[in-house]
Amino acid sequence: MPARRTAAASAALGLAPLALTALAAAPAAAHGSMGDPVSRVAQCYAEGPESPKSAACKAAVAADGTQALYDWNGIRIGDAGGRHRELIPDGRLCSAGNEEFKGLDLPRADWPATGVHGGAYTFRYRVTAPHKGTFTVYLTKPGYDPAKSPAWDDLDLAHPVATATDPVAADGFYTFSGTLPERSGRHLLYAVWQRSDSPEAFYSCSDVTFGGGSGGGASGGSAPAPAASAPTERQIEDGSGRSSAEHHG
Repeated sequence: MPARRTAAASAALGLAPLALTALAAAPAAAHGSMGDPVSRVAQCYAEGPESPKSAACKAAVAADGTQALYDWNGIRIGDAGGRHRELIPDGRLCSAGNEEFKGLDLPRADWPATGVHGGAYTFRYRVTAPHKGTFTVYLTKPGYDPAKSPAWDDLDLAHPVATATDPVAADGFYTFSGTLPERSGRHLLYAVWQRSDSPEAFYSCSDVTFGGGSGGGASGGSAPAPAASAPTERQIEDGSGRSSAEHHG
């Protein structure tokens, strides 16, 4: 992994996996989210659901409550079957139209972002239940306004930046390669994981800032994310950090 990363990526791929591993026994309806570039929900979870550090994550908790963050791996549509655009309305992409996650759709330009640049990129998708299927990652078009909730027309759907079918999961991540085009400023990556053994699909939004350093992964961008503080495994075990499994029984 590249040595230079934003605090967001460091949180999701350093501190956070310890907590996320402890949630590997989450219910069957919860399976994963983008870890690098870190998704909104994974970043907010890593900051700590009960006391997130960034203003955007605080606003998401105010809108949804904390349980949405404990359910970080469950932004999904059970019967999607490839009908993503048909089922998810504009402005609701980050929540996939799920009311539980509506705080992730808040229109604001200060979501914690991973610094990136054009060129090869290695994506890492945090998974708690592996399944066969295809990952497709889209980037917003030039002129994207990060202060608005993304719509389908904001994405360059004709040119996904990464597509991977049945990658091998290792150490809790699916890892696959893609290529980012040249962009400037803030943009959004939208990941769709469509299972082939079920109509179920999973979705995530990752905020990025173009203009960072060396390639293959995240680097210091113009809007680095704050340091994270995820619940520890002890907190999860003793109940002071609530898992999705505990919530759903």
